[in-house]
Amino acid sequence: MYVCICNALTERRVRQAVRDRRPDSVAAVYAACGVTPQCGKCAGTIAVILEDETAPALRLAAE
Repeated sequence: MYVCICNALTERRVRQAVRDRRPDSVAAVYAACGVTPQCGKCAGTIAVILEDETAPALRLAAE
């Protein structure tokens, strides 16, 4: 599924960038994917993916 139409970013590509590069912000996710934000409508979805992908690591670190 496309997350960002402006940059043709798929959910799979965003998740892989988060896993591989471990960005700490939405802006860093864009950079990890090699793009810049355009209209910004995807930022909320990218934030959810970032949180979803990093939450398991944070839970393990807290234990």
